[in-house]
Amino acid sequence: MALQAGSEVTRETYWLIGPVQKAVFYFLATLTVLVLAIGVYQRFARYAEGTEDWFDRLDDLPGRVVSAAKIVASNEKQFNRDLVGGLMHAFILWGFLTLLIATTILFIDIDFYRIVVGDSFFVGDFYLSYSLVTDALGLLFVVGLAIALWRRYVTRNDRLWGKHTNWEDAFLVWSLFLIGVGGFLLEGLRILGNGFPAHETVSFVGWATALGLQGIGMDAAMVRTVYPVAWWSHTLLAFVFLAAIPYAKPFHMISSFANIVARDEKAGARLPGVPSDLDATNAESMDDFTWKEMLDQDACTKCGRCSSVCPAKASGRPLDPRDVILDLKEYRESLDAGGDTEEIIADGGVIDTETMESCMACMACMDACPVEIEHLKSFTRLNRQLVDQGDVRPQIQDVFQNVMTKGNTFGDSPSDRGDWADELDFEVTDAREESVDYLWYVGDYPSYDERNKKVARSLAKIFEHADVDVGILYEDEVYDGNDIRRIGEEFLFVEQAGTLVDTFQECDYDTIVCTDPHSYNTFKNEYPEVDFEEFADDPMMEFAIEGYWNADGDIDVYHWTQAVEELVDSNVLGLSGTELDYTVTYHDPCHLGRFNDEYEAPRELVRATGCDLHEMPRNRENSFCCGGGGGGLWMDLEEETKPSEERLREALNDTEAGEAIEKFVVACPMCMTMYEDGRKTGGFEDDIEIVDVAELIVEALESSGATISASAETGTDAAPADD
Repeated sequence: MALQAGSEVTRETYWLIGPVQKAVFYFLATLTVLVLAIGVYQRFARYAEGTEDWFDRLDDLPGRVVSAAKIVASNEKQFNRDLVGGLMHAFILWGFLTLLIATTILFIDIDFYRIVVGDSFFVGDFYLSYSLVTDALGLLFVVGLAIALWRRYVTRNDRLWGKHTNWEDAFLVWSLFLIGVGGFLLEGLRILGNGFPAHETVSFVGWATALGLQGIGMDAAMVRTVYPVAWWSHTLLAFVFLAAIPYAKPFHMISSFANIVARDEKAGARLPGVPSDLDATNAESMDDFTWKEMLDQDACTKCGRCSSVCPAKASGRPLDPRDVILDLKEYRESLDAGGDTEEIIADGGVIDTETMESCMACMACMDACPVEIEHLKSFTRLNRQLVDQGDVRPQIQDVFQNVMTKGNTFGDSPSDRGDWADELDFEVTDAREESVDYLWYVGDYPSYDERNKKVARSLAKIFEHADVDVGILYEDEVYDGNDIRRIGEEFLFVEQAGTLVDTFQECDYDTIVCTDPHSYNTFKNEYPEVDFEEFADDPMMEFAIEGYWNADGDIDVYHWTQAVEELVDSNVLGLSGTELDYTVTYHDPCHLGRFNDEYEAPRELVRATGCDLHEMPRNRENSFCCGGGGGGLWMDLEEETKPSEERLREALNDTEAGEAIEKFVVACPMCMTMYEDGRKTGGFEDDIEIVDVAELIVEALESSGATISASAETGTDAAPADD
């Protein structure tokens, strides 16, 4: 039936649009949908040309879709570190989805319901509710886009601009803004042209627009002239936007959701392995990249959140995580268009060698990314290619050689590995000879570095005082391989892992406890993923293990702070929480915090000593890397300010307690090394002391009158040894 405005509580959908114009509209709409569908198909068909991923990213697809919908609809990651940006994106997203649904409802009513039923549901209370909701959410849509325009062009938010900023960015935000404003303009013209129907007051934005148009002298006659032009301008812009989706930045509306659906919950904490086939390549061509890595590239919205939190970029190193992802995308698209091939990772290549050397593998970029781009997966692929090409720094080559020949990154004798315990007045159990509850993996730095040996001895005293049944591997302990894996040396990682697992299996224990968060992460998340049997025929792999180790998680893996927190909770240590009165701050290690979501155990231990703990502005998942990860500990890189120096400045200048901070507390041997160095090079030696949580606990136990086994040094004020 034909509905006339005023005869019922509704409106005429194609007001002032004749039959010929409607036919043209439907033709263009069909053409737009075809262009959109073909473009989307071509995009996803290109992903299919990428290599298979190392695990099934589409298992439990319904559950993944529901989870992704929750993340997207809630905008939970958009609010991270940026309240205004989160609100802006939420307004745009919710407004866009509402307008999309509203358009779909009209399509169903006009082109199906009216034809099949011969009536319309677009009347009465439904129409009024529809009008109210679309006006309200449409207004949020326009407001959100106005904020986006303001941030991009007026305040010029630095992270929104970069080498890949181009017309697509302007097209996305301006076209959506004009579509939103144009919709309200059409509504205002229609209300004015129909003499302000009383029921249209529910369309409060359109009503206000109509009053504004009337206020500038427009009448019903003028509306009848202007409306068709405005309607077609609005319609054509909407069609152009829809048709452009697969070919420009708006595609992120599809690719981002798909990327979140296919995300790896443990991305970065675990890395994909490589085939045992020595002929396999890592990044010789774009075809080496997986379909998910290509999807990552297309999902990038250029928001710059990763760039703004990258400690390498902040330190002046030549790394911008966003640019690496977009450089790869640009190169892939140039190849698809018939462009020339280039070396992907090389000096002067698509990605420069020094760019990847700068990465600290801290995962800050991934934590900040609202669309779940797995930067570290692609970065590790590039690093593996560097190793394959032999294009790594001499310092890194030396580390590889040390690990291959001595089983540790220092190149020291394996027989010296347990010497750190010689100064204790008790014997640390040999887990190779006796059954223990805790198999303690001490790690390279606590075993060989003088400053970190003191931490190892402090932890040994804690275990001894608590009468914990703990043992170590002495000279049979080898380097865990976590960081050389992130530099790209995958085969050496597998060799170290297999050697360690062989030793683990010869011991009788219940739980593995680690001094170093890096070891904790790789034992917990990566060793169980390695199919050792795949490498059984390789003569370089001198281990007997077959298949997987701890694949079912039967063996618990703890960082030592988690194990000792249990002792504190059960009052085994006997701390009252009043022993020390230092004013301190605590630094979250990347591998304990962002990698494994453990933030509270170290803090609970600090509080248990009685220390007054003050948080730095960047804490927990927002913690700022010390600079030691990803091989940074072993490389001399040109930096404007070392990450460790910046972090110490933050502790003293930006923390609420300010210069009253006496101790900078760490829970990672690498952090200890980096911050002791930063304390010297940054001129902070007289301002703050670097201590490990274990050292604080030992001092608290001594202050409480507990009998603590002695060693050559006691307390936490022994001068650190030179690096």
